Amino acid sequence: MLDPEALRAEFAAQYGPGDLRVFGAHGRVNLIGEHTDYNDGYVLPMAIERRTLVAGRSRSDRRIHARSIPSDGSSSSKSGKTSAVAASAGDHPDAVIDLDRPGSPRRGSWLDYLEGVARALEQRGARLSGAELLVQSDVPTGAGLSSSAALEVAVGSALLALSGASLPPVELALACQAAEHEYVGTQCGIMDQYVVALGRADHALLIDCRSLEATSVPLDLFEARVLVCDSRVKHELAGSAYNTRRRECEESMALLAGVVPGARALRDVTSADLARAKARLSETLMKRTRHVVTENERTLEAVGALSAGDLARMGELMTASHRSLRDDYQVSAPELDVLVDAAGAASGVFGSRMTGGGFGGCTVTLVRSAAIETLREALDRALQDRFGRRPEMFVTRAYGGVHEVEPKER
Repeated sequence: MLDPEALRAEFAAQYGPGDLRVFGAHGRVNLIGEHTDYNDGYVLPMAIERRTLVAGRSRSDRRIHARSIPSDGSSSSKSGKTSAVAASAGDHPDAVIDLDRPGSPRRGSWLDYLEGVARALEQRGARLSGAELLVQSDVPTGAGLSSSAALEVAVGSALLALSGASLPPVELALACQAAEHEYVGTQCGIMDQYVVALGRADHALLIDCRSLEATSVPLDLFEARVLVCDSRVKHELAGSAYNTRRRECEESMALLAGVVPGARALRDVTSADLARAKARLSETLMKRTRHVVTENERTLEAVGALSAGDLARMGELMTASHRSLRDDYQVSAPELDVLVDAAGAASGVFGSRMTGGGFGGCTVTLVRSAAIETLREALDRALQDRFGRRPEMFVTRAYGGVHEVEPKER
C-alpha cells in the first residue's frame, strides 16, 4: 500500500519545503452491472484498497505543475512499475498547464486527464489557482479498476481544495467524466467517477445512472471475501471497441424507440419488449441489447440477494453476468474466460466474472475465506498453463470515496 508520509517527503524533495496537503481516491471494482451505465441503467460497484494519492500546494499564479512517481516511491517515472500514473506519464515527468491558455485535447498523455479535469471544474464555476502536484498510484493501469477515474477524482479534489473552491461530490464526478469524454476521448458512463468520489466504506453503491441517485448496500459477506485477479492483459478504451459498443446501443435504441413507448434509453426496455421487437434488430444489435436489458435485471436482483445474505444467488448472478458479457456483448478476453472458468471449478467459490470495460483486465470473485489460498493457486495455475503468464491477485473490502489524507495516515 502507498505511504502518504513518504509522498509528503518526496514532494518536499522535489518542490521544496512548505505546507502541503494530500488527497486520496481509490480505484473500484464493479460487482455487477457492466456496460449499463451509459445506457441510463444500474450498476453495483465498490471502491477498493488500491488508490491514487496527490500531494499538492497552491501557487500564486494560474499554472499547474504536475509530476508523478511510481508506486515504489522511486524518483524515476520510467521504472517499469504498473502504476497508472507512472505508465501514462513516462514521457511527461513534468507536466505544465496554463489555466489561462487552454491546450489541445487528446494528446495521448496524462496531460489529457489533468487539463481535462481542470477545464471541466472551471466550466462548472470553480475558479482555480495554480498548483504544484506530485502524483502516485498503485491502481494498475488497463486492468479495469478505474485507474483513470482515481487519477481524475484525486486531482480534481486537490485542485478544488488548494484553490479554496468547492463543488458537490456528484458535480466533481460529472466534471471528471466530462474530462474523459472531451480531453481523453473515451465516452465512458458515470459509474467509475461516481463511486470513486462517493464510495462508502463496507458498502457497495447501487447507482441509478439516470437520476444519479445512489443507495448504499451493506456488504455483510460473513465468511466470504472479494478477490480481484488481474490477468495482466491490458486494454486501451479510447478509440476502441468500447466506443463502438456505445454506438451500437444508441443504434438499437433508435430502432426500438417506436416500439417501446416512452423509452429514452435501453434501461427502459424489458425482456418482454425485446422479444416483441426482435425483428427490428440485427443479430449483433440483438445481442448487445439483450446484454444490457438482462444485466440491469441481474443488478437489481443482486441487491436483493446481498440484502438477504444470499451469497449463493449473488454468485450465480455474477457468473451469468460474465456469460452475457462474453457471448452477447463480446467484451471478454480468453484470459478472463480461463480465470472465470477456473474459479467456477474451485471449491468455496460463489461466483466470478470479468469486471470493467473488458478486452482484458480483471476478474472479481466472491469466495469463502477458507478457500482463498486454494483459489489463488487454481487461478495462478490456470493462467500459467494456458498463457504462460502469472496473474496478480489481492483481497479487498469496500473503501470510502475521495478524501483528504491527514498526516501520519497509513
